[in-house]
Amino acid sequence: MAVLKVLVVDDEPGIRSGVTRILKTFRVNYPFMDEDYAFEVIEAATGEDGIEIVDREKPDIVLLDNKLPGIQGIDVLEYIRNKKYDIVVAMITSYASLDVAVKAHKFGATDFIPKPFTPQELKSSIENITKQQYLKRITHQMNEEGRKIRYQFLSVLSHELKAPLNAVEGYLRMMQEKQSGELVDDYAIPIDRSLQRIQSMRNLIMDLLDFTKIRLERKEEKVEEVHLSTIASNAIVTVQPYAIQMEVTVSMNVISDAIMMADPTDLEIIFNNLVSNSVKYNKRGGKAEVTIDENDNEVIISFSDTGIGINETDRENLFSEFVRIKNEKTKNITGSGLGLSIVRKVVELYNGSIFVDSVPDIGTTFTVRLPKKSN
Repeated sequence: MAVLKVLVVDDEPGIRSGVTRILKTFRVNYPFMDEDYAFEVIEAATGEDGIEIVDREKPDIVLLDNKLPGIQGIDVLEYIRNKKYDIVVAMITSYASLDVAVKAHKFGATDFIPKPFTPQELKSSIENITKQQYLKRITHQMNEEGRKIRYQFLSVLSHELKAPLNAVEGYLRMMQEKQSGELVDDYAIPIDRSLQRIQSMRNLIMDLLDFTKIRLERKEEKVEEVHLSTIASNAIVTVQPYAIQMEVTVSMNVISDAIMMADPTDLEIIFNNLVSNSVKYNKRGGKAEVTIDENDNEVIISFSDTGIGINETDRENLFSEFVRIKNEKTKNITGSGLGLSIVRKVVELYNGSIFVDSVPDIGTTFTVRLPKKSN
């Protein structure tokens, strides 16, 4: 249960004790909230005391009387606004006037509770304030996370593109200066490495295109009957040259030739990424298998390999953007860190699910379940 601090600034002891008594056992809950909210009440008899407590305790809510000995409530409100504190303020006063109300609104008061008020009136106001505070903080958190993701996106993109460009530039300058000889054959290794770097950049760009173009409306654009075995076969053919290089045998096990309504491009994203990973993170001489099955309502696809596996800690963030497993076994494996997050987004687009089961040094199985028909 979360607890919100409520500061009552009022020179009437009866008002302060009344608020404390009413909110002591009061709880606020809405369906969209993660937990119930309770309240801890702090009391202040003057504006000066209120400001001191605001600075020290940083309350979540302030119930503020305007008519106070010393500085007035409206001055306390202005102080809170100027400090840019994350505090919701409600004015409580028996000396309400249009001028005070306009000024209070201007300085950021979200509610105005005239005295005398009933317990239910106070609870109703606190309920609304709690909801506003919750939504405001959630919005702020989402905005902060969005900024972090954009910064992370640009940082990763800059690094992933800058490193291969620097390498290719170095190889070209080596050839330009003829550091290894006069013949083209003298530069076979730099040329091969340059081509590998360029392919790595091309793969990153393709991942970025997939990442940015996945939208909810895409599901409505080219929905048709799709044979999963056909998509699987094409994915295996695509990865075959790399599988041969890795000496990995890729096979397909069709328990049921499942058909579902989908955009073929979406399913190609799922199959291409997961089949490619089953080869990329495999052991030399290993095996990878795509199994296709179905039940009455959904198709079930599993992608199994006998590869290096994933430990439990790495599995926790496996589907997050820009996450790449870094250890001794993966240090030479290139990737954007976007593939699995793209797969998850496509799966969620169809209200499906994806699970991973893995044992380090034994292998990994990704299981995707998708409804046969779009909702």
